[in-house]
Amino acid sequence: MPRPALLAHDLVRTLGTRRVLDGVSLTASPGRRVGLVGENGAGKSTLLRLLAGVDEPDAGQVVRPDDLGFLHQEMPFDGATTIARVLADALREARAVLAELDRLTRLLAGTPDDHPGHAGLLDAYGKQLEHAQESEAWDADRRAAIILGGLGLGGLGHDRTLGSLSGGQRGRLALAALLVRRPAALLLDEPTNHLDDEAAAFLEEQLRAQPGVVVAASHDRAFLDAVCTDLIDLDPAVHGPVRFGGNYSAYRAEKQAERERWEQRYAAEQEELEALRRSAGVTARRVAPDRGPRDNEKMGYGHRAGRVQQQVSRRVRNAARRLDELERTQVGRPPKPLRLHAGALTGAPVDGAPADNGPVHGTTAASAPVDSPLVALRDARVPGRLDVARLDIPAGDRLLVTGDNGAGKSTLLSLLAGRLDAEREGAVRRRPGLAVGLLTQDTVFERPDRSALDTYTHVLGAERAEAVPLGSLGLLGVTDLDKPVGQLSVGQRRRLALALLVAHPPHLLLLDEPTNHLSPRLCDELEDALGAGPGAIVVASHDRWLRGRWSGRRLRLRAGRLVSSDDTYGMRSTGGRLRPGTSGR
Repeated sequence: MPRPALLAHDLVRTLGTRRVLDGVSLTASPGRRVGLVGENGAGKSTLLRLLAGVDEPDAGQVVRPDDLGFLHQEMPFDGATTIARVLADALREARAVLAELDRLTRLLAGTPDDHPGHAGLLDAYGKQLEHAQESEAWDADRRAAIILGGLGLGGLGHDRTLGSLSGGQRGRLALAALLVRRPAALLLDEPTNHLDDEAAAFLEEQLRAQPGVVVAASHDRAFLDAVCTDLIDLDPAVHGPVRFGGNYSAYRAEKQAERERWEQRYAAEQEELEALRRSAGVTARRVAPDRGPRDNEKMGYGHRAGRVQQQVSRRVRNAARRLDELERTQVGRPPKPLRLHAGALTGAPVDGAPADNGPVHGTTAASAPVDSPLVALRDARVPGRLDVARLDIPAGDRLLVTGDNGAGKSTLLSLLAGRLDAEREGAVRRRPGLAVGLLTQDTVFERPDRSALDTYTHVLGAERAEAVPLGSLGLLGVTDLDKPVGQLSVGQRRRLALALLVAHPPHLLLLDEPTNHLSPRLCDELEDALGAGPGAIVVASHDRWLRGRWSGRRLRLRAGRLVSSDDTYGMRSTGGRLRPGTSGR
């Protein structure tokens, strides 16, 4: 039996005073895997909730399959429920299909071929058999075991309760239950959260094999590239949300071309509008300004003057008509994209007295040669968290730090930044005068009531804030500049913190999971900027797309120790490569 499609028509949804979705339509046929992309607040999660029926649109309608799974829903179980119960619920439909098939088999076996009800039973049996084959019902239990193992849950006892699991484990169990069910439509909100590389790759394989509809909102560019057959960009566009055929790599190329076409059309129309306004107001009337009749024209001057006036009137009318039409149909100004406009993320290291940035514990800041490392670690230990025998960060270095959660990546960056004490005095040596900038995972501002613009000015000082206006960096929209930072989204606060760093480029820039909470496009912009500047950049990241394109140095941490300097994670390059730094290769 054919699987149903998922349809949405002209959806409108307003939250508070802001229209989040305005006339969004979507058609997803079985076998299509649609990715939703856009800036934070563009409406990705809102659209998923409308598609799932968790929320209702202000206008428009959704036609959805009865069998629909939504990852972001709360699991309908309390903390005392066991993993076994969750799996039994996920397998309920497959087991019901097989039970019904067994019942029909027994009835057929006991019904003679010439019985009046035999034909009806045979037809029902055929349909149920087809349903069982399509849903792979016989393989459901084996599939459940494979999915649990693939998502890193295979070692958990089925008697474990949900209350005893971590948040990440509960999220993976909810995802596993949906994959086991194989619903006709699968809606996923950031499905690769809490997944390591192997689990994410396993999920991608499972979704590519799904026979039904998949719609996923994600910032994970590697996931979008591996899974999606279509992408819908909810960011502002000339005619509303745009659907792109293909994966993330295809979307990037087409998005750039679409933006250029919009900008060119807008510029051409504005140029034409200006010309029409001049023509209608001045130019059309100035056919022969300030010239009276010549002697040889005096007899026919009045006739010619009338003809000229007719020409002028016709030109004025034509210009006014075209002006009115173009003013009604012109495209809007393309919104300023959120782009990282900083020319360089780091500055040139200089020698001199240490910067007055407060005490740096466990650090020696004695004079050092110009070619010495910016920071050098020697037997640097943070008890229970980090143990590094030797690590040098030279000027121009581009270093990627990887490792599992809890491996010590954030601890290493904090130690390099001087925000943590090393166990031994002198374990961390910094070049005198070194300015260090650290983007942490958790962005907290002391005054949540202060606006983004006031916070920017307060931290940088009025002179620097005026020299590098916050709006010029393209990291926050104009309407967000006057919002209190406490009202900004997590992604917006993170962009503000990044703006504070790039407005005054440090000699050493440390970025802890810099692509978290950023849109895919802004992640691309940030990565393109990482190669610029003479200083050093150290990035700690789990982002598979970033790691797959990284061309600088790498090191890997495990349980607080350096275990590898060659960490490719089996990723293939799917696009351009990050530019290498000027040294430290």
